[in-house]
Amino acid sequence: MNVLVIGANGQVGHQIVNLLHDRKEHSVKALVRKEEQAAELADKGIESVVASLEDSVETLSSAIEGSDAIIFAAGSGGSTGSDKTLLVDLDGAVKTMEAAEKLGVKRYVMVSAHQAHNRENWSEALMPYYAAKHYADKILEQSSLDYTIVRPGGLLNEEGTGHVSIAENLKRGSVSREDVANVIVASLLNENTIRRSFDLISGEDSIENAIASL
Repeated sequence: MNVLVIGANGQVGHQIVNLLHDRKEHSVKALVRKEEQAAELADKGIESVVASLEDSVETLSSAIEGSDAIIFAAGSGGSTGSDKTLLVDLDGAVKTMEAAEKLGVKRYVMVSAHQAHNRENWSEALMPYYAAKHYADKILEQSSLDYTIVRPGGLLNEEGTGHVSIAENLKRGSVSREDVANVIVASLLNENTIRRSFDLISGEDSIENAIASL
C-alpha cells in the first residue's frame, strides 16, 4: 500500500514515517512544508513531497496522487494562534479529504484528540484546537472515505509499551507517541477499524488485541 503521511515532520508523524519505512510492509511518502525537511528525509531514503495545508485542493491533490491511503498527523502547533488552528487543523484537513475523494483514495486515518467528540470534556485552554478537531472529524465521518479516527490522550515522549486501551469513550489518560504510531500503522489494513472512531490511552491490552476488541 502506498501511504502518504501528512504532517510527517511532527512528533507523531515522524514516528509513523520511520515505522512505515523500517517495516517495508508499505511504501511511504512524507508530506512536509519545507525543502530542508524533504532533504533530510531523502538522506534516509524516504520519498517526500513539499506542500502546505494552506494550499489549494488542486495542489494538495497533486501531492496525494498515487497514494492508496492517507494518514493525517498534521497540526498547527502550540506556538501559533487560533487562525492557524482553523486553517490547518480544520480547513487543511478537510481539503485533503476533498482531494482524496476527488482522486478515489479511499483509506484515511486521522490523528485527532482525546474526547474531541465530547464538548463537555474539552480543555478550556485548548478550545479552538478541540473545535477544529471536532468538526474535521465530523466532516470525515460524513465523507465517503474508509476512515479511522484515532483520538490519543496526553502524548508522551517515552518508549512505547505496546499495551493500550482503545474504546469509544475513555477517561483522561496518556499514551506514548510510539504507541500511537504503532496503533495507526496496525489500523491501516485492519478492517475492524474502518469507519470507526476511538479514544486511545496506555493500558493492559496488546495493540493487536485492543484493535480486535473494537
